[in-house]
Amino acid sequence: MSPRTSTGVEGKVFLVTGGTGGLGLATAEQLVADGARVVVSGRSSARVDAAVASLGGKAVGIVADNGDPESAARLVAAAVEGFGRLDGALISVGGPPTGTVMGTEDETWRSAFDSVFVGSVRIARAVADAIEGHGSIAFVLSSSVRAPLANLAVSNGLRPGLAMVAKTLADELGPRGIRVNGLLPGRIGTDRVAELDAATGDAAAAKDAAVAGIPLSRYGEPAEFGQAAAFLLSERSSFVTGVMLPVDGGMLRAL
Repeated sequence: MSPRTSTGVEGKVFLVTGGTGGLGLATAEQLVADGARVVVSGRSSARVDAAVASLGGKAVGIVADNGDPESAARLVAAAVEGFGRLDGALISVGGPPTGTVMGTEDETWRSAFDSVFVGSVRIARAVADAIEGHGSIAFVLSSSVRAPLANLAVSNGLRPGLAMVAKTLADELGPRGIRVNGLLPGRIGTDRVAELDAATGDAAAAKDAAVAGIPLSRYGEPAEFGQAAAFLLSERSSFVTGVMLPVDGGMLRAL
């Protein structure tokens, strides 16, 4: 094949859940910069409106909670009604609660499972059903897919299962030309990571300790994650599926 000179997303439409801030908004910004249009969702109407405004007329927004059984259909409908098509999605949810296995109550596990796990799978199915032709779905997971993170028992429990769902979905959808991948962010400079650092009681010390384990010796920028996510969603990665891509500055030591 000849070298590709396009961004691979021109004229395409993508759903970005959790697209009003952090990693989701950074991805939406990159997709729009590369010539795509996006549907961004979040649970706050003010944040949805602000994100749409910042994306310069290339986005529509919808207030939706991934855990709501009706959200998947509403999100897909927003893309089809707003732009006439849907080519893929970045599926992200808010980080589950902090805590240990022993200290996390059953109801917390159930609630997180419904939102983080079932909600994500439901949206992926709805997106896949709506794609006509080739497409791409990417799940925002975590480095906890490959190594447990301290005081994040729920994430450690649910994210690896979602990674295996993504691998399985890649097998199921591959014959249709729909690719499915996952992204494993490490320490990226988002509000969520700042909250996790602060929860230790000494945010500066927590950040210093984390940076000491990152070969690039710094936290990542949300835009750096956005670039990686946009690549996986684009036709530039047309022969990449079933992959779990760390975006972590080398923090994960496993292959």
